[in-house]
Amino acid sequence: MTELAELESQLVGAVEAAHDEATLDTVRVSALGKKGAISERMKTLGAMSPDERKQAGQALNALKDKVAAAIASRSASLKEAGLEARLATEFVDVTLPVRPEMQGSVHPVSQVWEEITQIFGDMGFSVAEGPHIETDWYNFGALNIPDDHPARQEHDTFYFNPKEDGSRMVLRTHTSPVQIRTMQESETPIRIIAPGRTYRCDSDQTHTPMFHQVEGLVLDDKTHLGHLKWCLEEFCKAFFEVDAVKMRFRASHFPFTEPSMEVDINCSWEKGQVKVGVGDSWLEILGSGMVHPNVIRAGGLDPEKVQGFAFGMGIDRLAMLKYGIPDLRAFFEADLRWLRHYGFRSLNVPTLAGGLS
Repeated sequence: MTELAELESQLVGAVEAAHDEATLDTVRVSALGKKGAISERMKTLGAMSPDERKQAGQALNALKDKVAAAIASRSASLKEAGLEARLATEFVDVTLPVRPEMQGSVHPVSQVWEEITQIFGDMGFSVAEGPHIETDWYNFGALNIPDDHPARQEHDTFYFNPKEDGSRMVLRTHTSPVQIRTMQESETPIRIIAPGRTYRCDSDQTHTPMFHQVEGLVLDDKTHLGHLKWCLEEFCKAFFEVDAVKMRFRASHFPFTEPSMEVDINCSWEKGQVKVGVGDSWLEILGSGMVHPNVIRAGGLDPEKVQGFAFGMGIDRLAMLKYGIPDLRAFFEADLRWLRHYGFRSLNVPTLAGGLS
């Protein structure tokens, strides 16, 4: 038997004797690797004469192909045997309970925030944002709030320490400063909502030091109260998912609107739960009015050429009304049991087409 025949018998025998894929890979490296038996013999071809090189090269390539084929065949056999062994030992117990669902839930405030955005977005409103820490002018002065107004007192507003010039920054008490910034940075027509966090010194069952608010602003050369009433009526029908809702506009006073109105919707109370759109009771949900000329002027626009309306409502309170949540303080207690009860599935994204809630 020639040397190559002996080598072939040796390598093929080692391949067939491999009992697992790790051993087989070791045989492959010893035969076909850079320093393997066949590779080392390939390196000697350069020292041979052309005729010897041709003959030896053909023999080595044939040996290489045979060994590679044997390795591939043995590898397939080992994989098949391994699969049969797994199938014989592994099984699925269909009587076991299903895996528990994901524990995470969407917070009611986030859900209602998105619902409001969807509704006003369908009406053509865009979302505007602004800083939480504001100057006294943006939070009060530009909104026509006089210096002696109770809202400016420290028992109602969070102030920062005075600066060297005596001025003090505040945690915004409403998102109305966003309206001023939008007027300064945009051209009419303007149609925005400004949802966000706001801060006031208050804490009880229906008030918290930090809460969420959304305000709306529409400005152009012809918007009037009729547009405001239609806009709020359509919002309430869509948000509370009712076919009709009665609304009552009561005269009120806000420094930044003139005339100013508080808006009530009809409802009924059954077993401590409120139902919107039915009944003879009334529930106040928001404030609104035509933007005061001084506010328009503070935003850098001409009140002789521009007019419009604004409104504001609490996102947390809307969530309480719609989903029957009795205490506002629970929104901020990080109680997972509460969130699992009142929270929403993350995949149920509210849309007007698919349903809000």
